Amino acid sequence: MSGGTTAATGWVDRVEETAIAVILGLMTAITFANVVARFVFNSNILWALELTVFLFAWLVLLGASYAVRKHAHLGVDAILNILAPGPRRLLALVSVAMCLLFSLLMLKGAYDYWAVFADLPPTSGRWFPTGFDTGARSQSFYEVDDIPMWGVLRFLEGAINYGEAYEKLPKVVPYAVLPLSMVLLVLRFAQVAVQIWRGEVDRIVASHEVEDEARDARARQGEHG
Repeated sequence: MSGGTTAATGWVDRVEETAIAVILGLMTAITFANVVARFVFNSNILWALELTVFLFAWLVLLGASYAVRKHAHLGVDAILNILAPGPRRLLALVSVAMCLLFSLLMLKGAYDYWAVFADLPPTSGRWFPTGFDTGARSQSFYEVDDIPMWGVLRFLEGAINYGEAYEKLPKVVPYAVLPLSMVLLVLRFAQVAVQIWRGEVDRIVASHEVEDEARDARARQGEHG
């Protein structure tokens, strides 16, 4: 892997980790503030629950791609562990190819769902994109239920809502995580595919044996250090 590619993927890693940490922190702060408002001041932050739900969706979807990068998803490796290295690598390549196909299908569906809220044409074709459906009805005027419009996003009124003002946050904003997370998922599975092809790993999900060996190696390094 070239230095430029490594730097780019490292930058994506840092952005992903920071975003996940910020989202988790915001969820905690908003929930805590709403509890204090309710039980101390006998009040309620109207938009807190809806925003927390959206943040949780962002956390899950971004976390899914990040877990692929870190080989942290749960998996069953009983069959892989009894195979020789050659068949194990072949089976891993088949598995990651299926995961790539699945994530590409998810990317198409995610973009098509989000595009109408962004006043963009969704793709045509049931399974694979065959073009763009320019006759699709725009839904850029759809808003969330409780979260008020943010001033920093007022430019969206002229960009996608034909100059009409938003009272609430447009759905295009929270739903943007759908195509974004699927792009990241495709990227992560592609990275794993390259690692398997090069022989750096022999499965998508790290096995317990690999984790134990890595832990033992770190322990030995600590003893010698």
